[in-house]
Amino acid sequence: MAKKKSKEPSPKTDGAPEEDARPRLKKKVYNKEMARLHIELVKLQEWVKANGLKVVVIFEGRDAAGKGGVIKRILEPLNPRVCRVVALGTPTEREKSQWYFQRYVSQLPAAGEIVLLDRSWYNRAGVERVMDFCTDDEYREFLRSCPEFERMIVRSGITLIKYWFSVSDEEQERRFQARVDDPTKHWKLSPMDLEARNRWAEYSQAKDDMFSLTDIKQAPWYVVDADVKKRARLNCITHFLSMFPYQNVAPKKPRLPKRKAPKASYIRPPLSDQTFVPDIF
Repeated sequence: MAKKKSKEPSPKTDGAPEEDARPRLKKKVYNKEMARLHIELVKLQEWVKANGLKVVVIFEGRDAAGKGGVIKRILEPLNPRVCRVVALGTPTEREKSQWYFQRYVSQLPAAGEIVLLDRSWYNRAGVERVMDFCTDDEYREFLRSCPEFERMIVRSGITLIKYWFSVSDEEQERRFQARVDDPTKHWKLSPMDLEARNRWAEYSQAKDDMFSLTDIKQAPWYVVDADVKKRARLNCITHFLSMFPYQNVAPKKPRLPKRKAPKASYIRPPLSDQTFVPDIF
């Protein structure tokens, strides 16, 4: 499959279109398509499990680009024993002393598993680079080692898919403001996120440098136009499914057997012996 090259980003657009002239995606259409894709995701899950495949999907992009929303929709219909999300926090002092990729290696899938990385080892080429959390030598070593590391992953039999969610400056600002206005989303705006707003151009440069050396044949970057969340979700999941020649190996529709009558010796204790949650509503 031919990969789509990202456009030259600017401080305002990061490669995303400045204006979307397409008609608005209706909620009814979105819900119908998402329901259809959920059925396909279950088919893919069963196929991955049956064939013992190992899949890693990387989700990268700017803050508020919609990575979490896509991950949530992928996870919704799937078995958490087959598909899991990994979102590693700040490395510990011990992890900082290890080989940089070491804490990610332990998260790689076993046979029949799908791992979704909500951010990944590319933190070093992004936030660590822009915020000066790593040295120039550490950064250069990452860019040199990363392609070889990913080639090793692919050679080991793991399918590696990388998505970059591209969002415009204006849309990111709208989403940040929505988080400010919603008390349930204040936790999504960390001091690091706010500082990143002031370094838009630096992040764009870091992304360009990262792409130039890590957009490799064995594990190319796929750019998702994320200015419209619902379109981004449908497009990303559709593309993800297209990466596999999966077949429907899901089990047949189950039949519920008739429940056996309880033994005559069983006497149910009175409900008054149990402590119930208050019936407020």
